[in-house]
Amino acid sequence: MLDQQAAGSRTPGTATRGETVPTVPPAETAADAVDVTALLERGRTLATPVLKAAVDRLAPPMDTVAAYHFGWIDAEGNPADGDGGKAVRPALAVLSAEVTGAGPEVGIPGAVAVELVHNFSLLHDDLMDGDEQRRHRDTVWKVHGPAQAILVGDALFALANEVLLELGTVEAGRATRRLTTATRALIDGQAQDISYEHRDRVSVEECLEMEGNKTGALLAASSSIGAVLGGADDRTADTLEKYGYHLGLAFQAVDDLLGIWGDPESTGKQTWSDLRQRKKSLPVVAALAAGGPASERLGEILAADAKSSDFENFSEEEFAARAALIEEAGGREWTAEEARRQHTIAIEALHAVDMPDPVRARFTALADFVVVRKR
Repeated sequence: MLDQQAAGSRTPGTATRGETVPTVPPAETAADAVDVTALLERGRTLATPVLKAAVDRLAPPMDTVAAYHFGWIDAEGNPADGDGGKAVRPALAVLSAEVTGAGPEVGIPGAVAVELVHNFSLLHDDLMDGDEQRRHRDTVWKVHGPAQAILVGDALFALANEVLLELGTVEAGRATRRLTTATRALIDGQAQDISYEHRDRVSVEECLEMEGNKTGALLAASSSIGAVLGGADDRTADTLEKYGYHLGLAFQAVDDLLGIWGDPESTGKQTWSDLRQRKKSLPVVAALAAGGPASERLGEILAADAKSSDFENFSEEEFAARAALIEEAGGREWTAEEARRQHTIAIEALHAVDMPDPVRARFTALADFVVVRKR
């Protein structure tokens, strides 16, 4: 099952000195030979009709609320062509089916199931985090209210299991078991994330464990679920999960960088988004662990922020000053290096799986995309 170890995570400011960190993407990458945009679009195109059919099963108004969340309609119910997200998970699910020699269509139920679970988590996360924008639009709880965000999220999780189990095969049962295990880990990660917001200090190891649960677990399931549906044995599925788990850690490290320094025009979120939410993301945790004047000053400021009654009224300059201290303490550089390191571990995991060369190149290209994306 999931490889939940951070594979030798390092303490900022100590173990990283003198270490050679791989450059991502390398000079000649699979992304140069593979059209990643087309690969992502293939997953989206194959999954969307089945995804829409699943959402149509929901009772009103949950079907409409879910359609709004997915970007298929606007807040007034008119057809829309909204941003449906990056679609990395469905792309991985249909790709993993091809590891077994099956066609990508074998992975469609898995692609739909992981996308339903992912969006279940987004609906709940947006409410818990108080996020008012996602994909450049108002979030569901902001438009339709907190109750609908909770109910629709729960319904999407139930649908994910239905979509798999109604296949009625042994492989579907195996796939469902892996997906439910990943979902439980995802929920554990969200609980850890919330609890860390109320703590003065979180270790790098704790942060990586949380991010492995919150992001790595579902990407691990996405990377194996199509192969399981195609009849892959547990060893193959476990190895593909290792690829996805470490890809998830790389993915989240990049997300953490974007959560502080990302361009709002690209991310669809506020400037300094994670700082506004007091998130103990990797750049923050790494900066606090690094030691030195900037690290110590950052720790003092963040401790004072936790007790401030005026935090929500802080100016752009105040958040910019905190971001500058994180960067000065080395948190930004360390997190970028960690993303590259986790990318390398993910790619190395693929070496243990026998698969057609074009399929291996696509897995590698998707990993490259995750590390160099801007949103």
